[in-house]
Amino acid sequence: MKIAVLSGKGGAGKTFLSVNLAASAPDAVYIDCDVEEPNGRIFLKPEQVVRREVCTQLPRIDPELCTGCRKCVDFCRFTALVFLKGTPRLFPEVCHSCGGCALVCPAGAIHETGRPVGVVEEGTHGSTRVITGVLNYGEASGIPVIHQAVAAGEGHNGLTVLDCPPGSACPVMETIAGADYCLLVAEPTAFGFHNFQMVCELAALLGKPCGVVINKQDRPYQPLEDFCRAKGLPILLRIPYRAELARTCSEGRLLCEEDPAWAETFRQLLQTIGGELQ
Repeated sequence: MKIAVLSGKGGAGKTFLSVNLAASAPDAVYIDCDVEEPNGRIFLKPEQVVRREVCTQLPRIDPELCTGCRKCVDFCRFTALVFLKGTPRLFPEVCHSCGGCALVCPAGAIHETGRPVGVVEEGTHGSTRVITGVLNYGEASGIPVIHQAVAAGEGHNGLTVLDCPPGSACPVMETIAGADYCLLVAEPTAFGFHNFQMVCELAALLGKPCGVVINKQDRPYQPLEDFCRAKGLPILLRIPYRAELARTCSEGRLLCEEDPAWAETFRQLLQTIGGELQ
């Protein structure tokens, strides 16, 4: 069972929920796909960490072979190649590594070469396998790192928890594409509700079954309650706005390991999701 935990904005509590769900299960894989700022490892503190570099392929143009036909430039829809002073020039920040320019070059002047964009770290926390994608500073897209992090968890027959990037853009789509279930973390505020609606729309477009966890709730936020009711979205858990919970989180500790009652709550949440998927 693959559960993607996502929220429309940062700080809603998706990592808090993700790490506790993974640590509450007897045999789980936790994958941190928030590659620009991965912080699941702060809580899980993985041991025996192995790092593997992630590279993308970039075109390299041989000026001795290039005839200046411009076919590579005309092919590139992302404007990663432009024609300047009689030769194609590459802007690697917007290259999508599709390899099409090398395929259309009639002179064989374009070859691909690897460029590091990040790393994937793998370690363990007890019985939990921890996979973390880390994007190098300054990179425009984390999708290659997310793809490799998700691929590293393939083949696991138990629970896989995908800790998504915030928002609803392409990195989130890449993360939830193979998920069986989307767990939407909502913050009961006007700003949180606005962003929550966007991830709901994304999950619906991808045909993913969904459930909702409302985090940091001190009282019901009626627009959110009405929206979930109208859309038929089950509210599976309400996490109260409490100083002791915030303190546990801010100190990088796992609530499921500190409080047996909360550990049971997270296990029951997993059972409820499993029941909905049957």
